[in-house]
Amino acid sequence: MSAGGGKKAILAALTANMGIAIAKFIGAAITGSASMLAEGVHSVADTGNQGLLLLGQKRAEREADEKHPFGYGRNRYFYSFVVALVLFSLGALFSVYEGVHKVQHPEDLTSPMVAIVILVIAIGLETFSFITAIRESNPLRGNASWWRFIRTSRSPELPVVLLEDAGALLGLIFALTAVLLTMLTGDPIWDGIGTLCIGALLGTIAIVLIIEMKSLLIGEGATPDQDRAIRENLVDGTRIDRIIHLRTEYLGPEELLIAAKVAIVPGLDISDIAAAIDDAESRVRTAVPAAKLMYIEPDLYRVESMM
Repeated sequence: MSAGGGKKAILAALTANMGIAIAKFIGAAITGSASMLAEGVHSVADTGNQGLLLLGQKRAEREADEKHPFGYGRNRYFYSFVVALVLFSLGALFSVYEGVHKVQHPEDLTSPMVAIVILVIAIGLETFSFITAIRESNPLRGNASWWRFIRTSRSPELPVVLLEDAGALLGLIFALTAVLLTMLTGDPIWDGIGTLCIGALLGTIAIVLIIEMKSLLIGEGATPDQDRAIRENLVDGTRIDRIIHLRTEYLGPEELLIAAKVAIVPGLDISDIAAAIDDAESRVRTAVPAAKLMYIEPDLYRVESMM
């Protein structure tokens, strides 16, 4: 995923969430709905999260220096991890707290139709943001399922935006259902129950993101497809006949480090070995464009080399 592609989805989500947050707070003030208030806080958290994702992309563009010789690409992983923490603390915990309070002390809604109108508009805006994220991710997802794409993507922004937007849409449906049930039954406890459902939803999404972003931040290797392509292209069968060791790690969403020890066919002179390694690097970079840094060590295959 290019930074530009992810940025389009982030900006769409940022614009939608800013407008939605203002509308939700106005609706919460008019109606006294706890689920509307929880959704307002949720939208504020999402707006801040989009800002953090943009900041992470900007910080990741810094050139490598003496202190960080491999660059700053992991800033995108760090800020995505912070996004997950914000979603959990500011979004989920506040919603659960407010939901418990409203269940214990139900309060009648005033002008519930205002809340319904605002929620319907918000659903429309969130749908626009969600569709944008889907369109941006489709070329990268290929034939993989959405869950597999989220679990295996080495670019953090689109999985974050996809899960946030999906959670926002479900949260709005929960809030709309809670307001409608409160109107139909005359029992304001449904508003509190809806708020608790929103909190549980946000907590689940946040935990998934925390697990995935932590894994990326610590360091993940090439995907199975990339690993297979690297192995196939390192070996040419005439000068390099096998891989002795191979290690890969993403230094950033678009920068894969490859370190390999390869077995050279005996009898080659130094110029042939150098040419074999250069050709191997070219083949791998063609097959796996993210392979920006490669360190290939030539050796002779020995049984002890595998130990």
